[in-house]
Amino acid sequence: MENLETRIKSQRTAEATLLVTTEDGRPLVEQEITIAQKNHRFLFGSNGFFLLPLVNNELSGAEQDRTERIAENFLDLMNYVTLPFYWGRFEPKKGDPDTERLIKTAKWCVEHKLPVKGHPLCWHTQTADWLLEMTNEEILQAQISRIERDVTAFAGLIEIWDVVNEAVIMPIFNKYDNGITRICKELGRIKTIKIMFEAARRANPKAVLLLNDFDVSPAYDILVEGCLEAGIKIDTIGIQSHMHQGYWGVEKTERILERFARFNLPIHFTETTLISGQLMPPEIVDLNDYQVEDWPSTPEGEERQARETLLHYKTLLAHPLVTGITWWDMIDGQWLNAPCGLLRRDGTPKPAYEELHKLVKGEWWLAPTGFRTDQEGKVKFRGFLGDYELRYAGRRIPFQLEEKGEVTLKLKL
Repeated sequence: MENLETRIKSQRTAEATLLVTTEDGRPLVEQEITIAQKNHRFLFGSNGFFLLPLVNNELSGAEQDRTERIAENFLDLMNYVTLPFYWGRFEPKKGDPDTERLIKTAKWCVEHKLPVKGHPLCWHTQTADWLLEMTNEEILQAQISRIERDVTAFAGLIEIWDVVNEAVIMPIFNKYDNGITRICKELGRIKTIKIMFEAARRANPKAVLLLNDFDVSPAYDILVEGCLEAGIKIDTIGIQSHMHQGYWGVEKTERILERFARFNLPIHFTETTLISGQLMPPEIVDLNDYQVEDWPSTPEGEERQARETLLHYKTLLAHPLVTGITWWDMIDGQWLNAPCGLLRRDGTPKPAYEELHKLVKGEWWLAPTGFRTDQEGKVKFRGFLGDYELRYAGRRIPFQLEEKGEVTLKLKL
């Protein structure tokens, strides 16, 4: 554990020297100032699917109250959100996408200082059923047009996208027929990915584009390697860590990280789950095959989830290429009815939420703290990379810690 803590300090913090001057350039000598952290550079997120009915005023009564509490807990911990763009739900009827509701929700997130990721643009699961009426050529054009339309429509609100989701299994997926598997089987994985990334890049050249997968076997990093060799510009590698059958542990997590570290690209853990009840049986291959109507969270499971959550986050923060973690889901009983939320079904925080909050907004956070400048107008402090402000005599001067290690910043009042 000490090794993780040491690595987190080394990779995620700066030893900052601030040189504070008055408006006319003179050092602010021996004065009391306050420094406060405003945000993390690291992305601590969760999916925010619950926000759509809340923001669009579709709830009432007890459900409204519960969802408002969930949103409050979300905003108190998270600085990043994922919104749903599953094609089958987003556009169940061809030509009638759910754009207005998503735009309103994305605007709410941006107003609350939450960078938004759209998930996903191309996926064989939950894709549009009406694609099956088309030829492969027509399906491909519809998929390209979908990407161009939605990435363009949300530019300025959504600047991060899971472009292709779960491509390793995509051409061999055999649970049911779907349009995306059809075209991926014909084109192959790499060509499919290339076409989709190029469409997203045309629509918003500034966007951060992810390739995302649950398959953490060598098949995925071999696919990433093939994509890069084919000239596909992947901005960030997305890794899912759905641990319904038990916590991976530090050793397995670090093995996986090491395999993908050879690409020297940012890594997001895009869908992270840890169970706070009975674990899914180990013989289950496809997590979707485990359907349990009553899957409760238990006191023992909640304590286990809290321990494992802290260790998982610390393991990821200790690795220099990991730049974001998204929890999946914020609330119990969402995907697969699993008790994997940081909040219970009634919206109350579990120990995992409370302990993670102590880390993110406690141990890894600089609360408003008083300092005194020296004879040269300097003050030193260590902080996690992110956004800060200096407060003095009613004035607030924003600044950022962007690079780890020793940094010197000049701030003028």
